Amino acid sequence: MIFKIPLAWLQLAQQKVRLLVAVAGIGFIVLLMFVQLGFQDALYSSATAVHQNLKGDLFLVSSQYKSLTSNQSFSRTRLYQSLGFDGVESVSPMYLQFAKLKNPATGEKYSIYVIGFDPGRPVINLPEVEKNLDKLKIPDVMLFDRGSRPEFGPIAEKFNAGDTTQTVEIFPFNSLIGYRVRIGGLFTLGPSFGVDGNLLVSDSTFLRINPNTRPADMIDIGLISLKPGTNAETVVKNLQASLPNDVQVFTRQGFIDFEKKYWAVRTPIGFILNLMLTMAAVVGVVIVYQILYSNIATQFVAYATLKAIGYANRYLLNVVFQQALILSILGYIPGFITSVLLYSFAAEATKLPILMTTNNALIVLTSTVLMCITSGALAINKLRSADPGDIF
Repeated sequence: MIFKIPLAWLQLAQQKVRLLVAVAGIGFIVLLMFVQLGFQDALYSSATAVHQNLKGDLFLVSSQYKSLTSNQSFSRTRLYQSLGFDGVESVSPMYLQFAKLKNPATGEKYSIYVIGFDPGRPVINLPEVEKNLDKLKIPDVMLFDRGSRPEFGPIAEKFNAGDTTQTVEIFPFNSLIGYRVRIGGLFTLGPSFGVDGNLLVSDSTFLRINPNTRPADMIDIGLISLKPGTNAETVVKNLQASLPNDVQVFTRQGFIDFEKKYWAVRTPIGFILNLMLTMAAVVGVVIVYQILYSNIATQFVAYATLKAIGYANRYLLNVVFQQALILSILGYIPGFITSVLLYSFAAEATKLPILMTTNNALIVLTSTVLMCITSGALAINKLRSADPGDIF
């Protein structure tokens, strides 16, 4: 049997320049969608990196809590009160505060996120942190996030090179008096859209860094560990019903979802990313529509001829939808390849977790096909009016 080349492809390939322009246009839209999804995923992943690596089953925060970076402290007494509830095994307090770290090479100060906790009751579930807990028990020793942005200086590089005695100066906000701490180890957490870098310190060191801004009995997150077999939702309901309304309780997933919602709904960056993703899809539909409409107009006489020799509208409409499908696949391939390269470059430049995922690849592929099919459906009105009488 002789292989038959589809009519849809023959029509597209007849004008190679137009085909290349069409593929480039669709590829650009695919790239835009990948960029929006990549940065959106990076936004949510980085914003919840701390949440995902916290130990504990439930999390107690202030009723005024909005996000991890908008500090809202509450009384440590509330956390200890939860110990009296059935199913609660242990609790751990956690302190959070922005400070300024002085770049040891340039002397410039940059905002950094300081996380304090009792090394005897660790709150971060990272192997590097577990390995260095004994170092945090030493006064004025901290762990530095090697994933922090480069403006903090070559702290991680020097430590890896064997300099285990280097010290840095940390300044509380609105203070000209710094506090010197020694780098005791490294860990990897990474920055986010709201945080450029992270430090881990003991609770005692945290309070010495912030002597006038943070009472010891005011904490930011309370981690609650439950006994094996305990129903977390039941404990949450009991805690919410019994504790004063100045605190709220989350499960791990609830805590993560709350943070994601904040960035998606209550911040400009979340709104902009969603808006740009929608606009990319709309622009894509318009571009593909113009391409298919122009192609139909160019081949109008050929379509009328096909009608004259007996081909039904259904066959001709199928040709247009085949063209839409071909364009979506041809445009997706270069868009995907370019996106992978751009993701790698952006991740290196920003230190954000911008990664190509199978989920996003399938979402964009499906969106591209639907976008092109929608454009084809809009363009077939021109084809319906093809009349054999136009050429006779």
